[in-house]
Amino acid sequence: MGSNVKGHLAMLGSNIMWGLMSPVAKMVFASGAVLPFVVVDFRVAGAALLFWITSLFVEREHVPLKDVLRLFGAGMLGVLFNQGCFIFGVSLTSPGEASLVTTTMPMWVMLLAWLILREPITLKKAGGIALGATGAIILITSGGGIAGGGENPALGDVIVLAAQLSYALYLTLYRNFIRRYSLVTIMKWMFLSATIVALPGSIHWLRATHWQAISSAEWTGIAYVVVCATYLAYIGIMVGQKNLRPTVVGMYNYVQPIVATLTGICLVLDIFTPMKGLAMALIFSGVWLVTKSRARAPQPTESTLPRSTKKQQ
Repeated sequence: MGSNVKGHLAMLGSNIMWGLMSPVAKMVFASGAVLPFVVVDFRVAGAALLFWITSLFVEREHVPLKDVLRLFGAGMLGVLFNQGCFIFGVSLTSPGEASLVTTTMPMWVMLLAWLILREPITLKKAGGIALGATGAIILITSGGGIAGGGENPALGDVIVLAAQLSYALYLTLYRNFIRRYSLVTIMKWMFLSATIVALPGSIHWLRATHWQAISSAEWTGIAYVVVCATYLAYIGIMVGQKNLRPTVVGMYNYVQPIVATLTGICLVLDIFTPMKGLAMALIFSGVWLVTKSRARAPQPTESTLPRSTKKQQ
């Protein structure tokens, strides 16, 4: 199989798994036996365990203590706040709306890069951000379409949007730093730090959970979120980034809302409305404009070059 075909299949698979995560998580929350915070615990702790096991079978990289501490901060923004807000937001809104809001993330990266890194914003970038923001506002204020779509769709959409802003801030602040290590090394430390913070803070919800009341279908859904929508999806992204151009990788982000919306409608968890169609068009147009605008090429520095010497931990 050619490298391009492998990359396309990997990216398609990862984004389909992410697109399915919203309706799957919604089904897990339906009975009330599993709280969003418990799913977050399973997701971060389960993925941490899987990535640490994976690290035993790949070339190890030495990570000094100062970089471990920096990865701790990255884990808060890129994992705990991002995934925690997303899971909690999905519990309040519909799967389709949650997935649509996730498509705004590239635009927030561009905006934060201008505010923090002083990267110029072109006319295309500004127009894309304006269109995407308008679409997000329409989506948030339009509310849920049906009962079961979410008990508070506007609040859920805002919380999902906060998840995207958190991840965009992570990408901006750690843009150069994360290039120093492989994705397995980055992920295992980030998920571990998120687990260390998440578990003590959610002891109350873990103790209050009636484990016997969780059905086999709900356990299957939790397993899907951990293994497929987190661990395997990140591995697929690794393969895609290795074999495809970055612009092509970014375009696959559009698969998520399509999958989530269609699945949500099939499961009677969501409904398509003209306002959602308008919001979708505006968001897609905004992200497309931002993607088409060329960013200033980063200058390589010693700190951003891959490490040539690998040490055993």
